[in-house]
Amino acid sequence: MATTTLHFPMASSLSSASTSSSSSHSLRRTTTTTTRIRRDLRRTTTTTLCAMNTQNNSKIPIPPFNPNDPFLSKLASVAANSPETFLNKPVNSDTPPYLDLFESPQLMATPAQVERSVSYNEHRPRRPPPDLPSLLLHGRIVYIGMPLVPAVTELIVAELMYLQWMDPKEPIFLYINSTGTTRDDGETVGMESEGFAIYDAMMQLKNEIHTVAVGAAIGQACLLLAAGSKGKRFMMPHAKAMIQQPRVPSSGLMPASDVLIRAKEVITNRDVLVKLLSKHTGNSVETIANAMKRPFYMDASRAKDFGVIDRILWRGQEKIMSDVAAPEEWDKGAGIKVVDGM
Repeated sequence: MATTTLHFPMASSLSSASTSSSSSHSLRRTTTTTTRIRRDLRRTTTTTLCAMNTQNNSKIPIPPFNPNDPFLSKLASVAANSPETFLNKPVNSDTPPYLDLFESPQLMATPAQVERSVSYNEHRPRRPPPDLPSLLLHGRIVYIGMPLVPAVTELIVAELMYLQWMDPKEPIFLYINSTGTTRDDGETVGMESEGFAIYDAMMQLKNEIHTVAVGAAIGQACLLLAAGSKGKRFMMPHAKAMIQQPRVPSSGLMPASDVLIRAKEVITNRDVLVKLLSKHTGNSVETIANAMKRPFYMDASRAKDFGVIDRILWRGQEKIMSDVAAPEEWDKGAGIKVVDGM
């Protein structure tokens, strides 16, 4: 007959298992408490060290900085007044340090602030030097030194209007060294309307315009020279003036009908140019038209006789005029006696 044996755990083994479980729980609690104590101790130590550093180092040495930089100025003031701000670590590690010093943070100075800073701008001029046309414009001088192309016309008209806006009573000095709407070899570089645009702007101004030819005044540039205020048109002794008929632009790829239209427009511009030159030089239309049949060059003396200018500018004429005797001296030398009351 088989016998079945049942094995039951002894009481001693049960008690030992329960004892080991409770001891492990108590060990975990002890470890957690120890960790908390260590953390509190670290915090206390850090706070104590910060307090000691604050007491020992009331002021943090500050290196030289740019006073115009708002960020550095703010940091310097905070370091001087409350240095503990820099000793304590920021609460939020995701935020760059010291940004909480600003309501609206600004890490770097703006370019304009750097430009005005002492260290960057100490040994350099405050502003860039003006270009030469600006210096001339400050002296109310407008210089035409190129053929009359659209860019030149735009600049000259703008300068004339600006000078009238600045002072409508002071004269404007227009210096001319231009071949007009053509180059010196006769090739067309601009439309005749470029010269007419500057001429119309001159006629609309309230200022006196003193024109001076300093090199060449050819074609439309000669018209601008003659269009100056009466008695205020001058020419350098070795300058030259020349009047000629307008030229047809290159028309190699144009249809025949377009070439005819262009030719009619050039004839119209020629007639307008003749009338304007006749008006400002005092010559008849026929005289101007005959002179313009071929290029008509004039030196300073011939331009004065033709009515393009009023005076020739040359160094030394002031001394000659000062050496001329007064009218009374001329009368005495001629034996003329001035009667009283006459």
